[in-house]
Amino acid sequence: MSRREEAKAERRRRIVTAARDLIRETGVAGVSMRAIADRADVSLSTPYNLFGSKRAIVLAVLADIRDFSEKFARLRPASGVERIFQVLAMSIRYYIDDPDFYRALWTGVFDMSRKEVRSALAMPERDAFWLSLIDTAARDGALSPEIDTTLLLRSLDLTFAGVMLSWVAGSLEAEELEAVAGYGYALTLCGAASPDWQAVLAEKVSGYQTQMLRRGRRVAG
Repeated sequence: MSRREEAKAERRRRIVTAARDLIRETGVAGVSMRAIADRADVSLSTPYNLFGSKRAIVLAVLADIRDFSEKFARLRPASGVERIFQVLAMSIRYYIDDPDFYRALWTGVFDMSRKEVRSALAMPERDAFWLSLIDTAARDGALSPEIDTTLLLRSLDLTFAGVMLSWVAGSLEAEELEAVAGYGYALTLCGAASPDWQAVLAEKVSGYQTQMLRRGRRVAG
């Protein structure tokens, strides 16, 4: 990486860090570009030049989990299918540990996006990572050969976005996110599974359903 590229990457990191700190301090994702620029000690034009829009910065904050790769590397060995659910649980743990911050972030994603949620969530590195998980499951023989893994990823993304929208709207608690998202993922993957993996994914569906019903009974009680 050239010095110019390094300097550009450093400015991007400062802007993302500034936006993350401001969102945590204010509890809202709608912080101004001037406030972000001032906190990052860059000119007002720099965030626009490097990201293009405030929404893009919010999405960069959402993707900026610096210890994610380290946690991923420490996951126990698993099949491609199991790895998908491991990563889902690991991702949601961030929301459970810091719900106010991530609810503000997701509120900003939904408020600031005038396009499809999928386009708002389209982050190349993130998509490539998740697609690699799905492709591994396909290579394991867990998916039917005719399944298009890119379309399958889109379906899982839309499921996740729907769960996040319910959380932002207040109809789900942070502690419910893994069971509800996992249930949706398991149902989708079960429909895409090869015959040999149907039972494995049906068991996942049953497990998440049990968690949801148990919580429902506690709430009802």
